[in-house]
Amino acid sequence: MKIGREGRKQFNVHNFYFKNNGKTKIVEMRNELLKEVKTEVVSKPEQCTQKSKKGDLINAHYDGYLLDGSQFYCSRTDKAGHPQWFVLGVGQVIKGLDIGMMDMCAGEKRKITVPSDLAFGKNGKGPVPPNATVVFEVEVLSVSRGPRSMEAFTLIDLDQDRSLTKAEVKEYLKLEYEKGGKPRDDPFYEKIIADIFRKSDRDRDGLISSKEYNIYEHDEL
Repeated sequence: MKIGREGRKQFNVHNFYFKNNGKTKIVEMRNELLKEVKTEVVSKPEQCTQKSKKGDLINAHYDGYLLDGSQFYCSRTDKAGHPQWFVLGVGQVIKGLDIGMMDMCAGEKRKITVPSDLAFGKNGKGPVPPNATVVFEVEVLSVSRGPRSMEAFTLIDLDQDRSLTKAEVKEYLKLEYEKGGKPRDDPFYEKIIADIFRKSDRDRDGLISSKEYNIYEHDEL
């Protein structure tokens, strides 16, 4: 179950521009949305080298609950228990999570309460009924530069041959997890790499070319 947006209007949560006396003024809308999304920090590491922002690649586990406490989703049991990868702030998760997961550190846990209009709306989704407020318990495992930028591609492509091997992707992931203070064993990385290559390696040659990388960027974002 991918917690994505369905049938929702697009709107910019950052800035709303209007003319007044010939001057452009900026009205911040995010604060209003933040009032609707309630966040509670459950735990947080003492050191935080990078806080999540729009465009960052997030790797996280999350559990979803209705207000009566019934669980409708658990990433630890869905899809072989893999943590979820997504780019923050671009609509790959529901709007409430895009808002509630800003400024998180690797290793941080939050409880995020999301009203229905920033979750699954009047139609609901699967086990989530219409107009339901939902609660997520989120654990961020890593925060890194968005993988769809060519800057990130260059960082991963150690030999600069314009293609990514599984070894290069693994090295990048290991460094990101170590920076977050949560090194993992090889089987953990192998599962993530298998998922990345399944999505990105279009010609199944065992490499992710810069062309495939850009196609994947277009598809995802």
